[in-house]
Amino acid sequence: MDRRKFLAVTAVAPLAAPSIARAQTSFAWKMTNAYGPGSPFYVEGPGSPKDFCDKVAAMSGGRMTIQHFAAGELIPALEGFDAVRGGAVEMNAANAYFWAGKLPAAQYFTTVPFGMNFQGMTAWLYHGGGMALWDELYEPLGLKALPMGNTGVQMTGWFREPIEDIGQLNGLRMRVPGLAGKVYSALGVDARVLPGGEIFPALERGVIDAAEFVGPYQDRRMGLQNAAKFYHTTGWHEPSTTGELLISKQHWDELPDDLKMIVKSACMAACLESVTWSEAVNGEAMTDLVDNHGVTASMLPEPVVNALREATMDTLATEANADPLVRKVHDSYMAFKANHDRWAGASERAWLNDIIGV
Repeated sequence: MDRRKFLAVTAVAPLAAPSIARAQTSFAWKMTNAYGPGSPFYVEGPGSPKDFCDKVAAMSGGRMTIQHFAAGELIPALEGFDAVRGGAVEMNAANAYFWAGKLPAAQYFTTVPFGMNFQGMTAWLYHGGGMALWDELYEPLGLKALPMGNTGVQMTGWFREPIEDIGQLNGLRMRVPGLAGKVYSALGVDARVLPGGEIFPALERGVIDAAEFVGPYQDRRMGLQNAAKFYHTTGWHEPSTTGELLISKQHWDELPDDLKMIVKSACMAACLESVTWSEAVNGEAMTDLVDNHGVTASMLPEPVVNALREATMDTLATEANADPLVRKVHDSYMAFKANHDRWAGASERAWLNDIIGV
């Protein structure tokens, strides 16, 4: 090597050393979860938080490891928000609508009744300004959030008697979180937020009269068909339910850029893998519930759906008028939805209704 070139290389080498050392720094984090041990989708399986942790470790070559704790293993189910904010753990897996009492606008980052499906919701988050609004909402609290997982359309839920008239909702005790819970409350429902592991015993013992959870596969695994036999399928309340990876902003900022990209990529993979897994297993589960477990699956009557839609519009307007941040997120979501609805009507809806006749 030419002596002058050698001296030039060795002269800059010390300047490069700190960045090399930083790139090799390892990070050992903890993640808590709002859902109980063994839960498919929510804890383990394709696109789950445990799957996410494995992907991060593999993609980072072991430089970043995340120890996962299901609900009750380190903290109770719904205390992850405070645990991350308080510095007890670096991450928590849950759904943003669980934090409605702290941040009403957070509900929009899980799902909106009569809102967008998986395609629309994910498009709004990544390409319609949703992620920037999520950051704006959480950053003052020292938090960062990423979408991690999606169930697709959920079922209205399990009832002891079929809902044939909107008046039947008055006085009903039902497990239902998020904005849908507020809609139900406006119609006289005693809406309750229960962790997943508490739903079956509450329904079986008569503590609640009805419950929604996810969809056929998850609901069957939980045994909800053994506590109620009427399964309303109309997914008005959660047309697409996004999971949330909550991260300490302080710890997020300490990650080098390549590890941040790995975390983001693993989250995006989780969204795709989880929603496609849900699509793969729900059909068989629905058939099994109806054919082998005595379940009656049916749409809600149109007058009931119309009443729910009207109550939803009133509830969303009330929420938006009461909080400037809710208004900002609401307006962004609805403006994007208006355009997406036009496209969905010309593409997905037309194909489903007119081409294959679903």
